[in-house]
Amino acid sequence: FSVQPLTILGVTGPFSVLAENIYTLCISSFKIPFLPFIAWALIHAGWMHFILAIFNAHDWTMRYVTTFSTEIFSLLNSIIYFHKAVQELQRAHDALSFAAFLYAVIGATGTMLVAIFLSTAECWAPLFHRYIRMGLVEYAAAISIIIFIGMPHVGELASLDKQTLQVSDHIFQPSDPGRSVFFVRFWHLPVSWIFAAMIPGFIITVLFFFDHEVSSIICTMDRYGTKKPGGFAWDIVLLGTTTALCGFLGIPPANGLLPQAPLHSESLLHTEKEEIFISAGNEPKTETHNVRRVYEQRWSAFLHAGAILVFISPPFQHVLGLTPTSVLAGLFMFMGEQSLAVNPILYRFFHLLTPPSELPELPKTVKSYWGVHAYTITQIVVTVVIFIVTLTKAAPAFPVIVIACVPVRLLLMNRIWQRETLRYVDAWASRDGTPEGDEDKKNGAANGEEGREDTELRTLQASTMTLDV
Repeated sequence: FSVQPLTILGVTGPFSVLAENIYTLCISSFKIPFLPFIAWALIHAGWMHFILAIFNAHDWTMRYVTTFSTEIFSLLNSIIYFHKAVQELQRAHDALSFAAFLYAVIGATGTMLVAIFLSTAECWAPLFHRYIRMGLVEYAAAISIIIFIGMPHVGELASLDKQTLQVSDHIFQPSDPGRSVFFVRFWHLPVSWIFAAMIPGFIITVLFFFDHEVSSIICTMDRYGTKKPGGFAWDIVLLGTTTALCGFLGIPPANGLLPQAPLHSESLLHTEKEEIFISAGNEPKTETHNVRRVYEQRWSAFLHAGAILVFISPPFQHVLGLTPTSVLAGLFMFMGEQSLAVNPILYRFFHLLTPPSELPELPKTVKSYWGVHAYTITQIVVTVVIFIVTLTKAAPAFPVIVIACVPVRLLLMNRIWQRETLRYVDAWASRDGTPEGDEDKKNGAANGEEGREDTELRTLQASTMTLDV
């Protein structure tokens, strides 16, 4: 139902961190039931999404966001994925024998490495047919998961104890034995806590809006040649609706996924022949060019949703329950690696380790790499600080810190770094150009206006002097 169907939705790592910390606060500090409280938080987040869409918040918020903030957020996503993988292996260490734990580490690492290996199948030419290589690339993670789900049941590995995903033992019932119905009894919460849930609701709104907008922008970049518009306002309305429904059902809400959204666009790239009319004198000519463009379709989202419905229903839910948690850890590591591999921070970090004589040549306007290195180190330090915050009781506030990077970049960093350095490493996230370029245009227009006024004043003075003579 979205305007732009390329954005892939799912439960993100940042929301998992947020939900875990809200759960800890509800149980340990507030002494209130978690599900009714998070249900109200998601309901509040739903109507806040509607307000953002009604006032078309995309136009007056995301236009100020630069890649400084989006790269930090992407790096934070990667770190959270790797941290989740480590947490899964820690749980396996506590629950399994030492031999089973060692295999869990091997299974997690193998799931990641096989998925990474298969994702490079496009480079295997001329080995296999082109469509076989494309299939291996598109389903690299799924193939790796299937391999390592089946491997623990082969040979002597079958005798090892296993930790698998928890699923319901009953047909169409929640996995939590304390719940007899799917709907959360959210009305069983004191009124004061209903209003207090507006605070996490606001934080969830900030996180979802920023995450979903960044995902939508990245997967519809100019290099993908998309024809359908972004449709940000309508998509935010749909996101608010699904967020509130997830609150009613007591399930984690989904929003734009990184890196799955841009990877989805990458997988749909194909070559088209495009005719371009060129006027050469009186005889117009037509030239045919090969253009890389994304195949915009809705089947991916439809099949994605359909597969989820299939695997939460018996007997497929039992198959899902066969998945070792080590495979889940490997999937987290693969997603973290995929997100990190396309992050410019990684490449600029490699420049930090590269001898000056081997560094690529900078534009003539940028004097040295010192400013670029300081910019990269600042991004890494800010990301680490935000991640450390996610490990404390202040974790629910981390989306606000991410958003605070936007005014810091626009109001503070341009006073520390040289303008040409910032122009080289940073740019607007949702439109062409850079903040420094826009300032130059504005100042140029202002100078032009002042020059025109000065010219008119001098003309008027000359005319007055002529009349006096």
